[in-house]
Amino acid sequence: MNTNEQFRAVQGFIEHNFRHFNAAVVKDAAEAYLEHVKKGGKMFLAMAGAMSTGEIGLTLAEMIRRDMVHAISTTGANLEEDIFNLVAHDHYVRVPGYRYFTKDDEENLLKNHLNRVTDTCIPEEEAMRRIERLLQQYWRKAEKEGKRYFPYELMYQLIRDGVLKEHYQIDPKDSWMVAACEKNLPIFVGGWEDSTIGNVLVADYKRGSLKNMAVIKSGLETMSLLIDWYKETSPKSSIGFFQIGGGIAGDFPICVVPLIEQDLFEENVRKWGYFCQISDSTTSYGSYSGAVPNEKITWGKLSKETPSFVIESDATIIAPLMFAYILGKSGR
Repeated sequence: MNTNEQFRAVQGFIEHNFRHFNAAVVKDAAEAYLEHVKKGGKMFLAMAGAMSTGEIGLTLAEMIRRDMVHAISTTGANLEEDIFNLVAHDHYVRVPGYRYFTKDDEENLLKNHLNRVTDTCIPEEEAMRRIERLLQQYWRKAEKEGKRYFPYELMYQLIRDGVLKEHYQIDPKDSWMVAACEKNLPIFVGGWEDSTIGNVLVADYKRGSLKNMAVIKSGLETMSLLIDWYKETSPKSSIGFFQIGGGIAGDFPICVVPLIEQDLFEENVRKWGYFCQISDSTTSYGSYSGAVPNEKITWGKLSKETPSFVIESDATIIAPLMFAYILGKSGR
């Protein structure tokens, strides 16, 4: 069975079985996603969680290649961890019995330089240190040349320069970062300091190896770039917002609409034209990241006409199912 046949099989299964309750929302949200794009709309993906280590690239990369995703906001960790998986996949260690680990078990992983993400351990030397050593050369070169970059631009340089190819341990078609680089998608990363490579850059600065941390553009500059992208794109196309998890990856980009309207005082700002959030976090008092769509209307992010969906489930299960459904029904 080839990949397209697999996608169509998942599509058929969902159409036949996902009829009620949370399952029906999955199907409805996928149908609305596809309809939004078919009408010429763009889709903005906001991705939190450890989705890259969960190998979301197996379906997300194809979504990007088929023009089903047009811009991405993600954590610094997801940005780097797709690259880690690309070059160090064979050295990852899966620990399915992690729920029963003692503190001694966890300390043994530390001693073996294995950084655990749920049931999967990222190998420090083959993944983090390998990419760290390469990127250190790039940001020192940028400093010497007086240039500045967004985090994703440095990652794109690594891919385009071919310095990773000798280390590839998965098919690059399964890397969402490679696919995004091929399409030259903008990737908006808020809080890059919350990542291994971001920490390394700060350490380089503290050691004196790097004189100016500003070679990497800031989170505020990231928001400024997002304003420019939204203002350029939204007059021509309705933009949907597909959110995996909560936190900064979703919270800051969805604010771009009220920022333009309420803080820049611009009129006729187009609201987000579709909204779906996959989260296993139940909305509670003070739980902004789990804010339901109706609440977002009060902030000027969505309109009452925006097709909106909340899927309360595990994104590592639901996102690949939705992507496969969309790809299966897209007819390619």
